[in-house]
Amino acid sequence: MIDARLQSLRVVARCGTITAAAEDLGYTPSALSHQLRSLSKDLGVPLLEPDGRRVRLTSAAWTLLERSHALYAHWEGIRAELHRAAGVGLGRLRLAGFSTAASAMLPSVAVAVMRDFPDSQVRIIEADPSACFDMLLAETVDVAVVVGTSDLPPTDDPRFDQRPLFADPLDLLVPVTHPLARVTSVRLTDVAEERWIMDRPGSTHHHLVSTACAAAGFNPRQAHTVVEWDTGAALVAAGFGVALVPRLARVPGAEETVRVPLTGDPSPARHVRTSVRAGTAEQPEIALALQELGEVAARVATTV
Repeated sequence: MIDARLQSLRVVARCGTITAAAEDLGYTPSALSHQLRSLSKDLGVPLLEPDGRRVRLTSAAWTLLERSHALYAHWEGIRAELHRAAGVGLGRLRLAGFSTAASAMLPSVAVAVMRDFPDSQVRIIEADPSACFDMLLAETVDVAVVVGTSDLPPTDDPRFDQRPLFADPLDLLVPVTHPLARVTSVRLTDVAEERWIMDRPGSTHHHLVSTACAAAGFNPRQAHTVVEWDTGAALVAAGFGVALVPRLARVPGAEETVRVPLTGDPSPARHVRTSVRAGTAEQPEIALALQELGEVAARVATTV
C-alpha cells in the first residue's frame, strides 16, 4: 500500500495551503503539518519551505509528486483487478457533479449502481468543477462530472482519467417582449450591447459566458449577479437583461422568457466530461457508473 503521507502531499500541492488541504482530508492543520514533517524526515529531504505566511513545495517535493503519478495509477489498477477477481465491489460510490449534472444525470447513475451493487453505499454531492477535482484527489469522491474550463486540470493530467461526455449548447435567454424573442437563431455579436445577467466572477458559468463573448469579440457588460437559474430567469423576464443558459438546464418561468439558439463557428457550448482518479476506471462500481453516464449522455445528446 502507498504511504498515506504521500497522499497528503498530493492534496497540499493541489489545494495550495495546509489549511485547505487539511479541510479536504479531514485533518487538523497541525496534524497534517506533522505528517509532512515526518515524511520529510524519513526521506531525508525538505518538502516544504516558508513562503511569507504560507509554505511552498520544494523542488524535491515536486519531483516526488511527479514520480508518484504512475505509482498511484498502477496501484489503483491492481486494486480494481483484485476486486474483479474476487467478484466484489468497493462497497461504496461517491458521485459529484455541477448542479445540472447532479439533477439531470447522477440520480439515474446512482439507481443503476444500487441495483447491481445493493450492498454498496452511494452518495451524490453537488459541487463546482474545481471542488470536484479537490475531492477526487482527497479520495472523498470517486466519479466527477464537470464542465471543462481552462482553470481545471488538463485532460492529459496524469493524476486523472478524463473522458468527454457531450457538448451542451448555450442558448440566449430573453424576455418575451424582446425583439429577439421572435427570431429562430441569433449570433452572439448581435447582443454585444445588451445588459448581461451572469453568475459571480470566478464561477464556472461566469467563465463560460465571458469566454464565449470574448470569442465573439466583446466583453459582456454585467448588470446583475445571480447564482441560481430561477433568479436569473426572473430578472430576464422582468427586462433587466439577457443571459446565456445551457440547453440542459431547467429554467423556470418558460411562459415569460424565450430561449433563442445561438449560431456561430463554433457555436457556444459547455463541454461536459467525466473524471476519475487514474487507474480506478475498472473498479466495479466506478466502471458501471461510467458506463451509465455514457448511456445517459447519449440520450441527452439527442435532446440538446
